[in-house]
Amino acid sequence: MAKQKSVIWEWVETIAIAIVLALVIRTFLIQPFYIPSGSMEPTLGIGDKIIVNKLSSYFRDPERGQVIVFKYPVDPSQDFVKRVVGLPGETIEIKDSRVYINGEVLEEEYLPEGLSYGDFGPVTVPEDAYFMLGDNRDNSQDSRVWGPLPRKLVTGQAILIFWPMDRISVIR
Repeated sequence: MAKQKSVIWEWVETIAIAIVLALVIRTFLIQPFYIPSGSMEPTLGIGDKIIVNKLSSYFRDPERGQVIVFKYPVDPSQDFVKRVVGLPGETIEIKDSRVYINGEVLEEEYLPEGLSYGDFGPVTVPEDAYFMLGDNRDNSQDSRVWGPLPRKLVTGQAILIFWPMDRISVIR
């Protein structure tokens, strides 16, 4: 009977350790997310599943061009994914569907062709905040609608599409 108890106890310990490790990994290191909309097409499609590096957000500030997941400023119970376009202190303006940062055109090779998303700004990004845009600008609710993203709402950097299988790739 003592041997059976020890085998059962070993299973309980193993399962408990696995649960704790999974929670720690998901809370602090990496987390999967599902893409429900087309606002980031063609980079991320509807139904894509991605891996987000949460650890990076503890040690580094987001950089221009990174695709990040964050708490939606209007409703923090929702997660959003967009691209970092403007950094703290920069002036952002959109003219003729081109983004200007401090008066210089931002080259964006990741955008789909044929966008006509109009004019916006100029606005200056506050300290400790970022200007976020979806890649599919004609179909994206982003900083043009809800303003700059506060740094404290950043969850992490999207690093990998892992589903569907034919779209597995590093996110750029």
